Amino acid sequence: AATNHLIYTALPEIFFTQVKLAMFGGLCLGFPAIAAQLWIFVAPGLYKHERRAFLPFLLWTPVMFILGAAFVYYVMLPFAIRFFAGYQVVPAPGELGIQLQAKVSDYLDLVMTLIFAFGLTFQLPVLLSLLGKVGIVTSKALKDMRRYAYVGLFGVAAVFTPPDAISMLSLAFPLVALYEISIICVTMIERGKAREEAARKSTAVVG
Repeated sequence: AATNHLIYTALPEIFFTQVKLAMFGGLCLGFPAIAAQLWIFVAPGLYKHERRAFLPFLLWTPVMFILGAAFVYYVMLPFAIRFFAGYQVVPAPGELGIQLQAKVSDYLDLVMTLIFAFGLTFQLPVLLSLLGKVGIVTSKALKDMRRYAYVGLFGVAAVFTPPDAISMLSLAFPLVALYEISIICVTMIERGKAREEAARKSTAVVG
């Protein structure tokens, strides 16, 4: 049976764990204010059209981070807990059993690492869309390098997750899906830019 409690083995472990949790929660809750201050600092140096182009991506950044964190908490983490807790062995008469006794600090470190990893990597559509908006990348280039991107995304998943295949694949597959979504977003941005360019040319011809 899976364990339903956590343990701590060092006297100050719970205290420092709560401090770490408070700092993590404060950073997450304070991110909108931090982002707003960064925007207030950067916005005066941008042209009006640059502000209009950049602001939507700034607003989508916390949304995608929350989606990544929610994916960890509600999908990936329960599955991972059931999977790893399944290695416990109920002791039989005359035999040794194996029981999970997870430490509070280890559990929190794992959860925080996964939340940061998924939250940051879920920014992929935002980053690629922004690069597409400024013309650094194109949908054709993203399609052409798709195979190499997949290999890179699996490598990123292996670095950011614990050293097991389940955790790696839990991040790799969403990243692949997000990459494909990024291609769609960049394609839509390019079509919008093409329409705007066509409208400007027609206006210039009429004028």
